[in-house]
Amino acid sequence: MKRYLVTGGSGFIGSRFVHHILGKYNDVSLINVDKLTYAGNQENLKDVSDDDRYRFYRDDICDKKRMAEIFSEHKPEIVVNFAAESHVDRSIGAPEDFIQTDVFGTFVLLEESKKNDVERFIQISTDEVYGSTLGEPFGETDPLMPSSPYSASKTGADRLAYSYFKTYDLPVIISRASNNYGSHQYPEKLIPLFITNAIDDKQLPLYGDGLNVRDWLYADDHCSAIDFIISNGVPGEVYNVGGGNELTNIMITDRILELTGKSKELIKFVDDRPGHDRRYALDTAKLSALGWDPAIDFKTGMEKTVNWYIDNRSWWEPLKSGEYLEYYKNNYGIEL
Repeated sequence: MKRYLVTGGSGFIGSRFVHHILGKYNDVSLINVDKLTYAGNQENLKDVSDDDRYRFYRDDICDKKRMAEIFSEHKPEIVVNFAAESHVDRSIGAPEDFIQTDVFGTFVLLEESKKNDVERFIQISTDEVYGSTLGEPFGETDPLMPSSPYSASKTGADRLAYSYFKTYDLPVIISRASNNYGSHQYPEKLIPLFITNAIDDKQLPLYGDGLNVRDWLYADDHCSAIDFIISNGVPGEVYNVGGGNELTNIMITDRILELTGKSKELIKFVDDRPGHDRRYALDTAKLSALGWDPAIDFKTGMEKTVNWYIDNRSWWEPLKSGEYLEYYKNNYGIEL
Protein backbone atom coordinates (compact mmCIF):
# COMPACT_ATOMS: atom_id res chain seq x y z
CA MET A 1 0.00 0.00 0.00
CA LYS A 2 1.41 3.39 -1.03
CA ARG A 3 1.13 6.01 1.70
CA TYR A 4 0.48 9.65 0.69
CA LEU A 5 0.58 12.80 2.78
CA VAL A 6 -1.12 15.70 1.00
CA THR A 7 -0.98 19.17 2.55
CA GLY A 8 -3.61 21.74 1.63
CA GLY A 9 -5.76 18.88 0.40
CA SER A 10 -9.04 20.65 1.17
CA GLY A 11 -8.29 23.53 -1.18
CA PHE A 12 -9.03 23.88 -4.85
CA ILE A 13 -6.21 21.91 -6.51
CA GLY A 14 -5.40 19.78 -3.47
CA SER A 15 -8.93 18.40 -3.26
CA ARG A 16 -8.89 17.56 -6.96
CA PHE A 17 -5.63 15.68 -6.37
CA VAL A 18 -7.12 13.73 -3.46
CA HIS A 19 -9.99 12.70 -5.73
CA HIS A 20 -7.54 11.78 -8.48
CA ILE A 21 -5.45 9.49 -6.28
CA LEU A 22 -8.36 7.80 -4.51
CA GLY A 23 -10.18 7.40 -7.81
CA LYS A 24 -7.24 5.93 -9.70
CA TYR A 25 -5.60 3.67 -7.12
CA ASN A 26 -7.15 1.17 -4.75
CA ASP A 27 -4.11 0.16 -2.71
CA VAL A 28 -3.33 3.55 -1.14
CA SER A 29 -3.74 5.45 2.10
CA LEU A 30 -3.98 9.22 1.98
CA ILE A 31 -3.55 11.69 4.84
CA ASN A 32 -4.84 15.21 4.21
CA VAL A 33 -3.44 17.97 6.43
CA ASP A 34 -5.19 21.30 6.00
CA LYS A 35 -5.50 24.29 8.32
CA LEU A 36 -8.89 25.15 6.74
CA THR A 37 -8.25 28.83 6.26
CA TYR A 38 -10.84 30.72 4.22
CA ALA A 39 -9.98 28.87 0.96
CA GLY A 40 -10.00 25.37 2.47
CA ASN A 41 -13.40 23.75 2.30
CA GLN A 42 -14.45 20.40 3.70
CA GLU A 43 -17.34 20.33 1.23
CA ASN A 44 -14.71 19.71 -1.46
CA LEU A 45 -14.06 16.24 0.02
CA LYS A 46 -17.43 15.38 1.48
CA ASP A 47 -17.81 12.45 -0.89
CA VAL A 48 -14.61 10.74 0.31
CA SER A 49 -14.87 11.54 4.02
CA ASP A 50 -16.04 8.01 4.85
CA ASP A 51 -13.45 6.27 2.65
CA ASP A 52 -11.33 4.07 4.94
CA ARG A 53 -8.27 4.92 2.84
CA TYR A 54 -8.59 8.61 3.76
CA ARG A 55 -7.77 10.53 6.97
CA PHE A 56 -8.10 14.25 7.59
CA TYR A 57 -6.21 16.37 10.12
CA ARG A 58 -7.09 19.99 10.69
CA ASP A 59 -3.58 21.22 11.45
CA ASP A 60 -1.11 23.91 10.45
CA ILE A 61 2.01 22.78 8.57
CA CYS A 62 3.93 25.40 10.57
CA ASP A 63 3.21 23.45 13.77
CA LYS A 64 6.42 21.44 14.14
CA LYS A 65 5.11 19.27 16.99
CA ARG A 66 1.95 18.20 15.15
CA MET A 67 3.76 17.54 11.90
CA ALA A 68 6.28 15.36 13.75
CA GLU A 69 3.41 13.39 15.33
CA ILE A 70 1.62 12.89 12.00
CA PHE A 71 4.79 11.80 10.19
CA SER A 72 5.71 9.44 13.02
CA GLU A 73 2.27 7.83 13.11
CA HIS A 74 1.64 7.45 9.38
CA LYS A 75 5.14 7.17 7.85
CA PRO A 76 4.20 8.68 4.48
CA GLU A 77 6.17 7.57 1.47
CA ILE A 78 5.02 10.40 -0.80
CA VAL A 79 4.54 13.98 0.37
CA VAL A 80 2.77 16.46 -1.92
CA ASN A 81 2.85 20.03 -0.63
CA PHE A 82 -0.05 22.11 -1.93
CA ALA A 83 -0.42 24.09 1.30
CA ALA A 84 0.16 27.77 0.63
CA GLU A 85 -1.28 31.23 0.79
CA SER A 86 -1.87 31.82 -2.90
CA HIS A 87 -3.72 35.03 -3.78
CA VAL A 88 -1.44 37.78 -5.10
CA ASP A 89 -3.80 40.58 -4.06
CA ARG A 90 -3.87 39.34 -0.46
CA SER A 91 -0.06 39.00 -0.41
CA ILE A 92 0.26 42.70 -1.19
CA GLY A 93 -1.76 43.60 1.90
CA ALA A 94 -0.50 40.87 4.28
CA PRO A 95 2.88 39.50 3.11
CA GLU A 96 3.85 38.06 6.50
CA ASP A 97 1.18 35.36 6.27
CA PHE A 98 2.64 34.22 2.97
CA ILE A 99 6.21 34.03 4.22
CA GLN A 100 5.11 32.07 7.27
CA THR A 101 3.04 29.44 5.48
CA ASP A 102 4.79 29.20 2.14
CA VAL A 103 8.39 29.26 3.37
CA PHE A 104 8.45 28.22 7.03
CA GLY A 105 5.69 25.65 6.55
CA THR A 106 7.63 24.09 3.68
CA PHE A 107 10.72 23.99 5.89
CA VAL A 108 8.82 22.06 8.57
CA LEU A 109 7.62 19.51 6.01
CA LEU A 110 11.08 19.13 4.49
CA GLU A 111 12.61 18.50 7.91
CA GLU A 112 10.08 15.81 8.77
CA SER A 113 10.44 14.25 5.32
CA LYS A 114 14.20 14.09 5.81
CA LYS A 115 13.85 12.46 9.22
CA ASN A 116 11.34 9.91 7.94
CA ASP A 117 13.06 8.93 4.67
CA VAL A 118 10.18 9.75 2.32
CA GLU A 119 10.45 8.36 -1.21
CA ARG A 120 9.22 11.51 -2.97
CA PHE A 121 8.66 15.10 -1.87
CA ILE A 122 6.68 17.03 -4.48
CA GLN A 123 6.84 20.79 -4.03
CA ILE A 124 3.97 22.49 -5.85
CA SER A 125 5.42 25.73 -7.16
CA THR A 126 4.07 28.18 -9.75
CA ASP A 127 4.98 29.83 -13.05
CA GLU A 128 4.90 33.15 -11.18
CA VAL A 129 8.36 32.48 -9.77
CA TYR A 130 9.80 33.35 -13.19
CA GLY A 131 8.18 36.76 -13.34
CA SER A 132 6.89 38.29 -16.56
CA THR A 133 8.07 37.69 -20.12
CA LEU A 134 7.24 39.39 -23.41
CA GLY A 135 9.56 37.04 -25.28
CA GLU A 136 10.17 33.31 -25.25
CA PRO A 137 8.34 31.10 -22.73
CA PHE A 138 10.31 30.28 -19.59
CA GLY A 139 12.24 27.04 -19.33
CA GLU A 140 13.03 25.28 -16.08
CA THR A 141 16.60 26.65 -15.92
CA ASP A 142 15.68 30.30 -16.51
CA PRO A 143 16.34 32.79 -13.68
CA LEU A 144 13.62 33.28 -11.08
CA MET A 145 12.39 36.88 -10.84
CA PRO A 146 9.28 36.99 -8.64
CA SER A 147 7.29 40.22 -8.64
CA SER A 148 4.93 39.95 -5.65
CA PRO A 149 5.22 38.82 -2.03
CA TYR A 150 3.23 35.73 -3.05
CA SER A 151 5.54 34.72 -5.89
CA ALA A 152 8.58 35.58 -3.77
CA SER A 153 7.36 33.31 -0.98
CA LYS A 154 6.77 30.50 -3.48
CA THR A 155 10.25 31.09 -4.91
CA GLY A 156 11.69 30.77 -1.42
CA ALA A 157 9.88 27.48 -0.86
CA ASP A 158 10.88 26.24 -4.31
CA ARG A 159 14.58 26.88 -3.73
CA LEU A 160 14.48 25.67 -0.13
CA ALA A 161 13.04 22.36 -1.33
CA TYR A 162 15.80 22.08 -3.94
CA SER A 163 18.43 22.76 -1.28
CA TYR A 164 17.21 19.71 0.64
CA PHE A 165 17.86 17.62 -2.45
CA LYS A 166 21.37 19.01 -2.90
CA THR A 167 22.35 19.02 0.77
CA TYR A 168 20.53 16.03 2.23
CA ASP A 169 19.69 13.89 -0.84
CA LEU A 170 15.99 14.26 -0.08
CA PRO A 171 14.18 13.08 -3.28
CA VAL A 172 12.56 16.42 -4.06
CA ILE A 173 10.78 17.13 -7.35
CA ILE A 174 9.40 20.59 -8.11
CA SER A 175 6.45 21.33 -10.39
CA ARG A 176 5.79 24.85 -11.69
CA ALA A 177 2.29 25.10 -13.09
CA SER A 178 0.47 27.83 -14.94
CA ASN A 179 -2.84 29.32 -13.81
CA ASN A 180 -5.33 26.63 -12.83
CA TYR A 181 -9.08 26.73 -13.37
CA GLY A 182 -11.97 24.33 -12.81
CA SER A 183 -14.66 23.44 -10.29
CA HIS A 184 -14.36 24.13 -6.55
CA GLN A 185 -12.04 27.15 -6.92
CA TYR A 186 -12.54 29.78 -4.22
CA PRO A 187 -14.34 32.73 -5.87
CA GLU A 188 -11.64 35.33 -5.39
CA LYS A 189 -9.62 34.22 -8.44
CA LEU A 190 -10.45 35.65 -11.86
CA ILE A 191 -12.43 32.82 -13.46
CA PRO A 192 -14.69 31.78 -10.54
CA LEU A 193 -15.14 35.41 -9.46
CA PHE A 194 -16.24 36.46 -12.92
CA ILE A 195 -18.44 33.40 -13.46
CA THR A 196 -20.31 33.82 -10.17
CA ASN A 197 -20.60 37.59 -10.61
CA ALA A 198 -21.96 37.11 -14.13
CA ILE A 199 -24.50 34.57 -12.88
CA ASP A 200 -25.76 37.20 -10.41
CA ASP A 201 -25.54 40.12 -12.90
CA LYS A 202 -22.80 41.75 -10.81
CA GLN A 203 -19.90 43.77 -12.21
CA LEU A 204 -16.72 41.99 -13.32
CA PRO A 205 -13.70 43.99 -12.01
CA LEU A 206 -11.06 43.73 -14.76
CA TYR A 207 -7.58 45.02 -13.94
CA GLY A 208 -5.94 47.68 -16.12
CA ASP A 209 -6.52 47.27 -19.86
CA GLY A 210 -7.39 43.57 -19.57
CA LEU A 211 -4.48 42.56 -21.80
CA ASN A 212 -2.44 40.66 -19.19
CA VAL A 213 -1.73 37.17 -20.53
CA ARG A 214 -1.89 33.88 -18.64
CA ASP A 215 -1.66 30.23 -19.68
CA TRP A 216 -4.65 28.30 -18.37
CA LEU A 217 -4.43 24.71 -17.10
CA TYR A 218 -7.48 22.65 -16.15
CA ALA A 219 -7.01 21.56 -12.53
CA ASP A 220 -7.70 17.88 -13.22
CA ASP A 221 -4.94 17.94 -15.85
CA HIS A 222 -2.61 19.46 -13.27
CA CYS A 223 -3.38 16.61 -10.88
CA SER A 224 -2.72 14.08 -13.62
CA ALA A 225 0.64 15.74 -14.25
CA ILE A 226 1.62 15.59 -10.57
CA ASP A 227 0.73 11.91 -10.42
CA PHE A 228 2.81 11.34 -13.56
CA ILE A 229 5.77 13.26 -12.08
CA ILE A 230 5.64 11.18 -8.89
CA SER A 231 6.08 8.01 -10.96
CA ASN A 232 8.28 9.27 -13.77
CA GLY A 233 10.03 12.41 -12.59
CA VAL A 234 13.68 12.54 -11.58
CA PRO A 235 14.60 13.74 -8.07
CA GLY A 236 16.23 17.16 -8.12
CA GLU A 237 14.45 18.16 -11.33
CA VAL A 238 11.93 20.90 -12.03
CA TYR A 239 9.02 20.35 -14.43
CA ASN A 240 6.90 23.10 -15.97
CA VAL A 241 3.23 22.15 -16.26
CA GLY A 242 1.11 24.18 -18.67
CA GLY A 243 -2.19 23.98 -20.47
CA GLY A 244 -1.06 25.51 -23.75
CA ASN A 245 -3.80 28.15 -23.53
CA GLU A 246 -2.27 31.64 -23.51
CA LEU A 247 -5.14 34.12 -23.36
CA THR A 248 -5.61 37.73 -22.29
CA ASN A 249 -7.84 38.45 -19.32
CA ILE A 250 -10.31 40.26 -21.58
CA MET A 251 -10.56 37.14 -23.76
CA ILE A 252 -11.32 35.07 -20.65
CA THR A 253 -13.92 37.63 -19.58
CA ASP A 254 -15.61 37.64 -22.99
CA ARG A 255 -15.77 33.83 -22.97
CA ILE A 256 -17.38 33.77 -19.51
CA LEU A 257 -19.99 36.31 -20.57
CA GLU A 258 -20.70 34.29 -23.70
CA LEU A 259 -21.13 31.05 -21.75
CA THR A 260 -23.34 32.68 -19.12
CA GLY A 261 -25.35 34.61 -21.72
CA LYS A 262 -24.60 37.96 -20.08
CA SER A 263 -23.80 41.42 -21.48
CA LYS A 264 -20.34 42.98 -21.81
CA GLU A 265 -21.81 45.93 -19.93
CA LEU A 266 -21.01 43.97 -16.75
CA ILE A 267 -17.28 44.57 -17.32
CA LYS A 268 -15.81 47.27 -15.06
CA PHE A 269 -12.19 48.23 -15.68
CA VAL A 270 -10.44 48.96 -12.37
CA ASP A 271 -7.00 50.32 -11.46
CA ASP A 272 -4.25 47.81 -12.07
CA ARG A 273 -2.71 46.16 -9.02
CA PRO A 274 0.89 47.00 -8.02
CA GLY A 275 3.56 44.91 -9.75
CA HIS A 276 1.06 43.18 -12.04
CA ASP A 277 3.04 40.87 -14.36
CA ARG A 278 2.13 41.32 -18.01
CA ARG A 279 2.55 37.77 -19.29
CA TYR A 280 3.34 34.35 -17.92
CA ALA A 281 4.43 31.68 -20.37
CA LEU A 282 5.97 28.24 -19.88
CA ASP A 283 8.03 25.99 -22.10
CA THR A 284 6.63 22.55 -21.26
CA ALA A 285 8.74 20.50 -23.68
CA LYS A 286 10.61 18.77 -20.86
CA LEU A 287 7.50 17.19 -19.35
CA SER A 288 6.04 16.47 -22.78
CA ALA A 289 9.20 14.59 -23.77
CA LEU A 290 8.83 12.52 -20.61
CA GLY A 291 5.36 11.48 -21.76
CA TRP A 292 2.74 13.83 -20.30
CA ASP A 293 0.52 16.37 -22.07
CA PRO A 294 -2.79 17.96 -21.00
CA ALA A 295 -5.96 16.12 -22.01
CA ILE A 296 -8.61 18.86 -21.60
CA ASP A 297 -8.79 21.61 -24.22
CA PHE A 298 -9.74 25.08 -23.03
CA LYS A 299 -13.13 25.17 -24.76
CA THR A 300 -14.22 21.97 -23.03
CA GLY A 301 -12.68 22.93 -19.71
CA MET A 302 -14.40 26.31 -19.60
CA GLU A 303 -17.77 24.84 -20.51
CA LYS A 304 -17.44 22.25 -17.73
CA THR A 305 -16.30 24.94 -15.26
CA VAL A 306 -19.08 27.43 -16.01
CA ASN A 307 -21.72 24.71 -15.90
CA TRP A 308 -20.42 23.51 -12.52
CA TYR A 309 -20.77 26.99 -10.97
CA ILE A 310 -24.23 27.37 -12.49
CA ASP A 311 -25.29 24.02 -11.01
CA ASN A 312 -23.61 24.48 -7.62
CA ARG A 313 -24.74 27.83 -6.28
CA SER A 314 -25.11 26.24 -2.84
CA TRP A 315 -21.33 25.67 -2.79
CA TRP A 316 -20.15 29.17 -3.69
CA GLU A 317 -22.92 31.50 -2.57
CA PRO A 318 -22.18 31.17 1.19
CA LEU A 319 -18.51 31.95 0.50
CA LYS A 320 -19.36 35.34 -1.01
CA SER A 321 -20.38 37.01 2.23
CA GLY A 322 -18.93 38.74 5.29
CA GLU A 323 -15.17 39.30 5.03
CA TYR A 324 -15.27 38.43 1.34
CA LEU A 325 -17.66 41.28 0.57
CA GLU A 326 -15.61 43.75 2.60
CA TYR A 327 -12.45 42.67 0.79
CA TYR A 328 -13.89 43.40 -2.66
CA LYS A 329 -15.52 46.63 -1.55
CA ASN A 330 -12.21 47.89 -0.13
CA ASN A 331 -10.03 46.70 -3.00
CA TYR A 332 -12.26 47.26 -6.02
CA GLY A 333 -14.87 49.72 -4.84
CA ILE A 334 -17.51 47.21 -5.92
CA GLU A 335 -20.56 46.09 -3.99
CA LEU A 336 -20.93 42.39 -4.83
